[in-house]
Amino acid sequence: MTHRDPPGIIAPHIPADAYRRAETTGAPVVIVVHHTDRTGIPWRRCLIPLGIAAAAAMGGWGLVVALCALLDAVAHTATVIAGAAGPIGVGGITFKLARPKIK
Repeated sequence: MTHRDPPGIIAPHIPADAYRRAETTGAPVVIVVHHTDRTGIPWRRCLIPLGIAAAAAMGGWGLVVALCALLDAVAHTATVIAGAAGPIGVGGITFKLARPKIK
């Protein structure tokens, strides 16, 4: 009879005498692997999409704030230019862009 080691990485967990006895008699070797399944919510699967959605929402609000600041700057610039330019006329129609300071 030749000497063989138990197969695979589970070899240290099988007692040698039980393996040799099963090998000589031809009986099957039953290996019980204790595995603990996680019960509950896998948090990584939930938190990654929520983090991506939160980042997209914050980016969207950042774009809205930047657009509001840009429009505010444009409105102030237009007001300053209109106050300094006076009336503008095109084709005989004159528009006064700003009210006079003194009536």
